[in-house]
Amino acid sequence: MNLWLIPIFPLLGSAINGVFGRRLPKQVVNLVAVGSVLLSFLWVLKTLSAAWPLESAVKESYFTWIQSGNLQIGCDLMVDRLTAVMLLVVTGVGALIHIYAIGYMAHEGGYYRFFSYLNLFMFFMLVLVLGANFLLLFVGWEGVGLCSYLLIGFYFLEKFAGDAGKKAFIVNRIGDFGFSLAMFLIFVNFGTLDFGRVFTSAKSMTPEAGVGVITVICLLLMVGAAGKSAQLPLYVWLPDAMAGPTPVSALIHAATMVTAGVYMVTRSAALFHLAPVAMNVVAIIGLATAFFAATIGLVQNDIKKVYAYSTVSQLGYMFLGCGAGAFSAGIFHVMTHAFFKALLFLGAGSVIHACAGEQDLRYMGGLRKYTPITMITLLCASVAIAGVPPFSGFFSKDEILAAAYEHAPWMYWVGVFTAGMTAFYVFRAFFLAFAGQYRGPNPHAAGHGHGDDHGHGHGKPHESPLVMTVPLMILAIGSLAGGFINIPKWLEPMYPLAEGPENHMLVYISVAAGLIGIAIAFFLYVVKPSLAESLASALSGPYKLLYNKYFVDEVYDATIVHPLEEGSRTVLWRGVDAGVIDGTVNGVGARARGMGNVLRLLQGGNIGGYAAWVVLGSLLVILYVGLGVGR
Repeated sequence: MNLWLIPIFPLLGSAINGVFGRRLPKQVVNLVAVGSVLLSFLWVLKTLSAAWPLESAVKESYFTWIQSGNLQIGCDLMVDRLTAVMLLVVTGVGALIHIYAIGYMAHEGGYYRFFSYLNLFMFFMLVLVLGANFLLLFVGWEGVGLCSYLLIGFYFLEKFAGDAGKKAFIVNRIGDFGFSLAMFLIFVNFGTLDFGRVFTSAKSMTPEAGVGVITVICLLLMVGAAGKSAQLPLYVWLPDAMAGPTPVSALIHAATMVTAGVYMVTRSAALFHLAPVAMNVVAIIGLATAFFAATIGLVQNDIKKVYAYSTVSQLGYMFLGCGAGAFSAGIFHVMTHAFFKALLFLGAGSVIHACAGEQDLRYMGGLRKYTPITMITLLCASVAIAGVPPFSGFFSKDEILAAAYEHAPWMYWVGVFTAGMTAFYVFRAFFLAFAGQYRGPNPHAAGHGHGDDHGHGHGKPHESPLVMTVPLMILAIGSLAGGFINIPKWLEPMYPLAEGPENHMLVYISVAAGLIGIAIAFFLYVVKPSLAESLASALSGPYKLLYNKYFVDEVYDATIVHPLEEGSRTVLWRGVDAGVIDGTVNGVGARARGMGNVLRLLQGGNIGGYAAWVVLGSLLVILYVGLGVGR
C-alpha cells in the first residue's frame, strides 16, 4: 500500500519550500504546500479504500532501524481503525488549515518559511500516527515538539513570540522525559517496543501483574501525555502558544499536536487496562484540567486566549473519557473537537483579520453586519462545543459524561458543571464579537504585541476572502454533522464500548447545563451588558484571580524559574564554571607559563650564552666526578 507516501508528501513540500521558497512566487509556494497535504489526504483515502473494512491492522516493514543485542527496532508503519480516524482528521483538517493560511498569511514576511514549517509539522504528526512501535511514535512526538517551537515563535523579532516558543519547547521536554522512561521500562519488561508484541503480551497478563511495573509505565506515559496534551500541571505552554499566527493555533490545538497525548494513551489501552490506579489518575487529571481551564476561560478578553483555555478544557474531557475506560469516546471527542475547534480558531483569525489585527473582545462588537459568513460559521462551532443537540459536540461529550458517571458519579456532576461553563465562555466571546455596536478600533492594541496585525490599517471591518471563508464553511458542516459519524461503533473491535447508565435524565441534565450557560451569556452580554461589568467589579477578588490565571505562571517563576536562573548564575557559572573549572584550567596554565619563563632562559638564541652553559655544565660534571673518586 506504500504507507510511506502518506508522510513523505508533506516532507517533500517542506523541503522544496524551505530550500527554494525564497526564490519562488507565492502561487508556487501555495501549490507545493497545499498540494502536498492534499496528496497525503488522497493517499489516505486510497489506502483505506484498499484495506476496507480494516478488520485487522495493515503493517509494512521497510528496514531495520536499530539492531543492538536483543533490541531490534524496525522502520515499520501500520494502519488500523484507530490510525484511520487520526489520519483522516490530521490530513483532512490540516489541508483546510493550509488553504485558509494562504489568505491569512498573505501580507506576512517569511511566507515560504511558514509553509515549510507547517508541512514539516504535518510530516512529523503523520509519522507519530503511523508508527508501529513506541520509538517511531516518539520520533514524530519529538518532531511536532520541534515544529511547535518554530511555529509558535514564528514572529521571532518579537520577544513575546520567542519566549512562548521556548516555553512550549521546555515544558514539553519535561513530559517527554516521562515518556522516555516509560519506553525504557516497556523494553525491559517486554523485550520489545513493537505495539503488536507489547500489547499481545499485555493481554495475556492478569491485572494483578500490573499492580507494580505496569502502573509505573502507565503513569509515566501519562506524564508524557500531560506535556503534549497540556494537562495539569504542564498545561502552561498552550495558552502562550497563541503568540504564533492563528493558522498555527488551529493546527496545533485542533487536529494535531495536542491530540497526540490522547492518541498515545488510547493506543496503549491494553497497558492501562492492567493498571486501574493509573486509569483513575488519568480520569482525575483530565477532570481537574477540564474544570480548571474552564474557570479561567470565563473572564479572558483575548479571543484566542478564550479558545486556548477551551482547548485545554476539552482535552481534559478526552482524558476523562480514557480514564473512565471509554477510550473510543475519547477519540470520538478528538474527531468532533478537530472540527469545531479548528473552526473556532480559524473563525477567530477571520475576526482578527476583519479588525486589522485586533484580538481584544472589548474592542469588537457589531461584527454581524460586516462579517456574516464568519459569524454564521462561528455560531456553528459554538453550538457544537456547547453540546447543543444534535450537533457534533453533543454526541461525543455525552459519551464521555456517561462513562464518567459509571466510573464515579461525582465526576459526572463536575463534568456537567464544566460543560455549563464551556457554553457560557464560548458564547460570551461570540456575543462580545458579533452583538451590539462596533466598539473598535482600539489604537493601543492592533499591531502592538499581538503578532497578528496584517498591515491593513484601521478602518471599517470587512469579511475575509473566499480562500479563508470556504474552509470555515466546510468545517461548519463537520461541526454540525460530525457527531453522526459513529466513531465508537467503528472502533468497537479494538475498544469495546464502555457500559454507560441507561438514564436519559443524565443527558437532559448535561444539555440543560449547556443551554443555561448560553442563556446567562446572552443575558449578561446582550440584554444587560452593564450587569456583567457590575458583577466583575463586585467580585473583583475572584475576577482578578481568574483573569490572572490563578497566578500559576507567577508561582512557577518564583518557585522554579528564578531559583534555577539564580542557581545557574551563582553556583554553576560563578562557582563551578568560573571558580572550579576556569580556576583549575587557568591555574595549570599559569604554572605552565611560570615553568616556561624559567626554561626559556636556556633557549635564548645567544651562542656565547650557550658556550657559557656548556662550560658551567662541564665544570659541574668534573666536580661531581672528582668528589666521587675522592671518597
